[in-house]
Amino acid sequence: MSENVARRGFLVGGAALLAAGCTSNEPAASPTTAAPAPAPAASGNDQPGQKVVIGFSAPAADHGWIAAIAKNAEATAKQYSDIDFKPVEPTNDINQQISAVESLIAAKVNALVILPNDGQQLNQVALQATAAGIPVINLDRIFPDKLAYRTWVGGDNYGMGVAAGHFIGKQLKDKGVSNPVIVEIQGIATLPLTQDRSKGFADALKTYGFSVTAKQDAKFTVETGNQVATSLLQAHKKIDAMWNHDDDQGVGVLAAIREASRDEFVMVGGAGSLNAMKEIQSGTSVLKATVTYSPTMASSAIKLARLIAQGKGMSDLVEKQVPQSITLASETITKDNVDKYLELGFES
Repeated sequence: MSENVARRGFLVGGAALLAAGCTSNEPAASPTTAAPAPAPAASGNDQPGQKVVIGFSAPAADHGWIAAIAKNAEATAKQYSDIDFKPVEPTNDINQQISAVESLIAAKVNALVILPNDGQQLNQVALQATAAGIPVINLDRIFPDKLAYRTWVGGDNYGMGVAAGHFIGKQLKDKGVSNPVIVEIQGIATLPLTQDRSKGFADALKTYGFSVTAKQDAKFTVETGNQVATSLLQAHKKIDAMWNHDDDQGVGVLAAIREASRDEFVMVGGAGSLNAMKEIQSGTSVLKATVTYSPTMASSAIKLARLIAQGKGMSDLVEKQVPQSITLASETITKDNVDKYLELGFES
């Protein structure tokens, strides 16, 4: 989600709760990383209201998921005539991001949406914003101090692992496989988010009587994904299932699989990239599913910032204020439902 390539937060998957719908029954004509148009709210929350200035800060787009985060945030802000969107220059430098957020505090924005490079290291500047009366919507990588943010919104890392584990477990049980060889390609092994994903995966597999045979981390990069997959394929002459935590690094993983001419196993990806969805849709790839960690969470964060700044609650809830935290579900995309998700896929 700090390591610059680790884009996910210290918590984590799925389609946005508030952001645009992901349940269209028709395939999207032209999938993009832009946020879909907001559905009208019964309470009129989407009607123009008090003008609010929303500041936005995120890491530099060094891979598809982060690029989609920024595009979704901007696209959603443009859907509202009452939002003045003020993004600062994206950066992977901690000190530069702190300075950028400080500039937004000095500008007295009405709300701040921050995806920190590192929640721990930006915790203090988020506290400064809160002390200045600016509500902070903490996106993805969480600040350790709850006083540093008004609302956190992000995905479910543990849930990603559970979803992947259940898909693989059921596939292998249905085939009558016993003592399967299951390999796992992580992002960055030292990150809590990765550990949560691995724990969810192990816990779900355990319910089928299975366990992970081997796992290795691939640093969230295409190149390392290729190297790690090549190594695992060489070490295991027969594999029954593979879970790759991240669809961006999965580009390299799939290239290694094709190079080795291996197709005896079922593979599950993670995050929900457009290229992964197209692989699934083809029906000819070892990649049979991906579990979501959708960048549409940035669209939700902008919507939440607007509601909080305007003193509104969520129209579908009884409570008068936006919740303190929202964890998005990790959804499983397969050939059976991929058409519904294409519009939300991001380019790797």
